Amino acid sequence: MAQLSDDCFAFGGPMMSVDEAVRLIAERVTPVLDVETVTLARADGRILAKEILAPLPLPPFTNSAVDGYAVSSRDLPQKQEQAFAVTGRVQAGSSAQPLRPGRAMRIFTGAPMPDGADTVFMQEDVRVEGDSVILPAGLKPGANVRPAGEDIPADFAALQAGQRLRPQDVALVAAFGLTQLDVVRRIRVAVFSTGNELASPGEVRAAAQLFDSNRFMLMAMLRRLGCEVSDLGILRDDRAALARALQEVAGTHDLILTTGGVSTGEEDHVKASVESVGRLVLWRMAIKPGRPVAMGIIGGTPFIGLPGNPVASFVTFVHVVRPTILALSGAQPEKLLPMPVRAAFSYKKKISRREYVRVTLRKAADGALEAVKFPREGAGLLSSLADTHGLVELDEDVTQVAPGQAVGFLSYASLIN
Repeated sequence: MAQLSDDCFAFGGPMMSVDEAVRLIAERVTPVLDVETVTLARADGRILAKEILAPLPLPPFTNSAVDGYAVSSRDLPQKQEQAFAVTGRVQAGSSAQPLRPGRAMRIFTGAPMPDGADTVFMQEDVRVEGDSVILPAGLKPGANVRPAGEDIPADFAALQAGQRLRPQDVALVAAFGLTQLDVVRRIRVAVFSTGNELASPGEVRAAAQLFDSNRFMLMAMLRRLGCEVSDLGILRDDRAALARALQEVAGTHDLILTTGGVSTGEEDHVKASVESVGRLVLWRMAIKPGRPVAMGIIGGTPFIGLPGNPVASFVTFVHVVRPTILALSGAQPEKLLPMPVRAAFSYKKKISRREYVRVTLRKAADGALEAVKFPREGAGLLSSLADTHGLVELDEDVTQVAPGQAVGFLSYASLIN
């Protein structure tokens, strides 16, 4: 399990910026060191524990890039076309006899180049006359050939420790002939909601209750990050029961994540419960939507308490929980890079606070991508997440947006994968 010091998240400032939060997490969270071996078929999305050195060059042998005719560059026609006798053929997966000087050999894409040949004419550029092929002048030596190691040389560090493996990375490992990989074990996260006002879907809902949605959203986001999730359901507003539950899961999980009850009201019991069994730092983040984010340590295990409003919970998950999961797994930082689009809305905001505007993308008449703002405000509107494509990020120094202005767009796919 993760073991952090009680003052890991200590912060002396009155208001923490988004960048400060991400930096503090990356600097102070200790990665989980447990490693497990998985098959290639189960490696997608996992965090690589050790670098992969290429055990062989890619491609492993020099081969033809096209269907055509292989010759020696010493025999290339210089000023006019020339006839060559065709001796033999080589297909992909087979070996070839050496090529004699002044001759050509029929060759197919992916087939190994025969000894004595180093250039290939495309079949579209030649004429075949009986047992000979007419080759045009002007082809450069080495044309249409893939040298051994052209893609990756042997012993090259092809993949780095800390990389989150993607399908293309898995393909690269497969090309090396490897069948297993050492990866960081999945981060174990305990998740629960708090509040007497919540009922789980499928339960009987009292008139003054809401069905719990945040917990399921957060668990889905965690699983997309490759976590092993324990669903602890809903904990009622009872400080002693909350404290017991937190203490019980601390020893068996790498992160405890809650939603709701992290403010300072009389019925917000999470703060007092955490402080009774560990240490709590209540952050005030310069972010909208969002409210204070509770962070702390319980028995060496990091604790994060997110706001109860779903949009605030979603946004703070992206900027606090996501980097924590990456840091715990020893993953390389994954900086979010907004895509430039054109605003199709007006907006005013406070300086020194980063804001995220829910938008839908559309293609304008001139072909440019435009961001259309969701028509209603409110951090409690689930429809504003479900019916939009992503968020426009407005940095701290921005105070207003006008139609036609360039803004940075973050798709939901980039935020939760």
